[in-house]
Amino acid sequence: MPAPERIPTGRLSAVPVEPAGRAAPLPGPVAPQEPPAAPEPAGARTLALLADGELTVRGRIPEASNAVLYCTVAQDGDTAACVYKPVAGERPLWDFPDGTLAQREVAAYEVARACGWDLVPPTVLRDGPYGTGMVQEWIEPPENSDEVPELLALVEDEEPGPGWKAVGSAQIGEGRTALLVHADHPRLRRLAVLDAVINNGDRKGGHLLPGAGGEFFAIDHGVTFHAEDKLRTLLWGWAGEPLTDEALEVLRGLDRALEDTGPLTARLAELITDDEIAALRERVAGLLRSGRHPEPGGEWPAIPWPPV
Repeated sequence: MPAPERIPTGRLSAVPVEPAGRAAPLPGPVAPQEPPAAPEPAGARTLALLADGELTVRGRIPEASNAVLYCTVAQDGDTAACVYKPVAGERPLWDFPDGTLAQREVAAYEVARACGWDLVPPTVLRDGPYGTGMVQEWIEPPENSDEVPELLALVEDEEPGPGWKAVGSAQIGEGRTALLVHADHPRLRRLAVLDAVINNGDRKGGHLLPGAGGEFFAIDHGVTFHAEDKLRTLLWGWAGEPLTDEALEVLRGLDRALEDTGPLTARLAELITDDEIAALRERVAGLLRSGRHPEPGGEWPAIPWPPV
């Protein structure tokens, strides 16, 4: 399900974002648009383009809850499309500090990259026309609709069919209910683990963007890394099931990468608080101790609203 706020065709407005006077510190690095052939995770050319190129706002995407600007970035003849979310356009949340959503989006990308999972588009914190903000690679949807993976569905059966995992019942009007299901997809399962690690409080269906070749990418990670349990997601289909061997190996590597003296910890310290880093370490350790996907805790709504 593509997020409507990420599809600019016919939806752009020339209305500028109204700066609120807030600023976020610490511009950071970015990764390439495409996986490089060499082992190095970030291409210097793409890093320079997204982090240092000239950012030009092409229009505002009005459907988004916060200010989201569709942009191009250019440097030395190279150009790319991207999304720019200025901190000045962030709406305050009751449970997250003001002006921190952009940094959390970058932190989510850094953790996903440390996991070796290209689930989150390259994301950087940098200055722009409306101040510091998050800049993220634009994911172009496939031209052929047959390449768009079916990841979420409502079915009028009591059990999910082959290749699907049940999330729960949903009201569909006129007193009718349906079973909400998601695909039993290995990439989606990795995302469920990543969301548990970063404590994603808003994994909606609209935050999954189809890419080329049947792949998809996850966006909108501003509501993450809270020190308290905030996990809300549509990906509960594996709840309580054993983690895959791949996920356990990735989590062990992430546990090592989060040591006090590691570069990942130093990078995250520029983006989130010490308490949030400590909670991140504990979530990784807890997943390794249990060896299972987490289950809803009952003290916080398990599914975001609206779910799409």
